[in-house]
Amino acid sequence: MTRTFLKVITTLVFVFVALGIGVLVVFPSLWNPKKADEYRQTRIVIPQAMIPETGTEENIAERMAREDQLTIKAPLADGEIMALVLNEDLDGDHQDEQIVAYRNLLEIESPIYLTYIDYDESQRGYRRVWSAPTAATRPGTISLYTQDLVGDRSICILLAGMNGLGEHTLTIFRKPQGDAAPDFTKIAELRIDGSITVREAERAQAYQLGMSRGASFPIVAYGRDYDSPNIMDQVEITYAYNAINGLYEQSGIIPVPGTQIEQRRVRELLGNPGAFEDFITGLWYYISPQGTIDLKQYIYFDPSSREIIFYGDETQQVFTWQNSSATRYGLYVASQNISVTTLRRSIDIELETLDSIRVKVFEDVRLKIVVNPPWDGSYRKAGPMENRPAGQAKGSAHIDASYDGSIGKIRFSPDGNYELNVGGAVRAGKYAFFGLENRELLELRSGSGERETYLVESQDASEEGKNRKALTLLRIRLGARGIQELHEGTISLTLAGE
Repeated sequence: MTRTFLKVITTLVFVFVALGIGVLVVFPSLWNPKKADEYRQTRIVIPQAMIPETGTEENIAERMAREDQLTIKAPLADGEIMALVLNEDLDGDHQDEQIVAYRNLLEIESPIYLTYIDYDESQRGYRRVWSAPTAATRPGTISLYTQDLVGDRSICILLAGMNGLGEHTLTIFRKPQGDAAPDFTKIAELRIDGSITVREAERAQAYQLGMSRGASFPIVAYGRDYDSPNIMDQVEITYAYNAINGLYEQSGIIPVPGTQIEQRRVRELLGNPGAFEDFITGLWYYISPQGTIDLKQYIYFDPSSREIIFYGDETQQVFTWQNSSATRYGLYVASQNISVTTLRRSIDIELETLDSIRVKVFEDVRLKIVVNPPWDGSYRKAGPMENRPAGQAKGSAHIDASYDGSIGKIRFSPDGNYELNVGGAVRAGKYAFFGLENRELLELRSGSGERETYLVESQDASEEGKNRKALTLLRIRLGARGIQELHEGTISLTLAGE
């Protein structure tokens, strides 16, 4: 009897142990809450162009950063589409929370919403604990970041962007300190037809060491002065934080006179995004605070190739022109670095005069906040007509002539198009003569987007309205030090029929 009982007990123990092992193998998520959390995450998949895999640490790190930005820790509802994700430790628990900007496709002219996702110990998973709409409506224009605006080390969430009226918007939510405090409260929401900037300043060392509060940062907005007949006149509106009611309130307004420009031309440029893109196309040099042109810093806008080149501090940065929106004074462009795809840059371009623009650059502050971005300021277009060589007629960016040379037969049309015939093969594109550093240059841009720049030399000075008989072209590159030769052979062109 005892032996039979022991056999039954042994068999039952073996069966229960086998069942337990089977459950652990088949349903591991029941025993691993962290893995269960990962299973519930929503992952956004964006098709990427196939490129050769180099396997470098930089590419792997960049890919991991990009995937981290596209992973939402809690699912969105039906019709809700993610626009931006910000991962940050907001409550000091050494674990990242998420702020997600999204829009609802089920709503007409849906605003951009913000939602806060935090880890719930009781549910052993992430969940959405707060959501609210913002003033922005265009997903391609938004920028999302956090900052201590008030100076008391509380977290403020800032979402800047644009709405359907072409106005710049800024919505700010603040997370009060204390466990019993509400999740977030709105402390500012601005809309204006100009630009909005947080005016940062260096805080005292006592604040840096955590010994005292810091001064709050004011917000400055620029908009149209509707009391002035000049379209370019603006007003500067300052908003300061009121510690009593916890809101940003208007504290001052001053007029900012604009340049007197021919009003009809201004309306043509500012009333048509395409016309303004054509206006800014080309090379723009930075104007120093002393009013001199800095040849070591420039921005090159190329809307047709959807490319923007920044050059400064002997470094060239190339950005893809993603999208743009018309503003009251110009254009707002969203761009992405072609080398570091996680680096984004928003550019607010405003008309200043008919040969200068004012630029404000908003970096992707998830990487690094720069108090005074080095690109902000006024820029003047390169190659003014008065700097062109005497051999070229003033204002003659285009000519009507055909030339023969070692590269073949090239035809320059007065509408800015060219055709190059080499042994029966024809290459066509756009061209332009322009001046730089008192020297004449020629840019050829093929239909495929390739650009070639040449230094133009001519021994004969043509008469007004007549073409030069001979041209010599030398391939060069425009760099931080100006014109740089590529040490290639010269190309001689002779006017056809001569």
